[in-house]
Amino acid sequence: MSKHFKSKSLENCFLNLQYYLNTQHIFLMAISKQYLKTKPVCKVTFSLLAEDAKKVGLAGSFNKWKATPLKKLKNGTFKGTVDLDVDSSYEFKYIVDGTYINDDAADSYVWNDFAAADNSVVIV
Repeated sequence: MSKHFKSKSLENCFLNLQYYLNTQHIFLMAISKQYLKTKPVCKVTFSLLAEDAKKVGLAGSFNKWKATPLKKLKNGTFKGTVDLDVDSSYEFKYIVDGTYINDDAADSYVWNDFAAADNSVVIV
């Protein structure tokens, strides 16, 4: 049993939920922000639970749309941190095994004529 769960049945319930979400191509996403006190920078951590994915990248206006690989953790979450200048907004998408997807946890969305689709937006 994992140290994060108080009972085996709760752990099994969580594992079943993870399996269902991944088989339905539903991903759990999160964005966390840590503002630095010493300079006008925000450390933004992007997280995406995609256990069955082989590769997940992060592409956006902050990296000139060149995919930055995210690190896969043991629990199936892909995670990466980017330093962003504050008082700005940035468009981005995840690339999961070659498929571009938006982040359900994004601050907003903006239409992109080039892609003919919405992009996720993070505001710092």
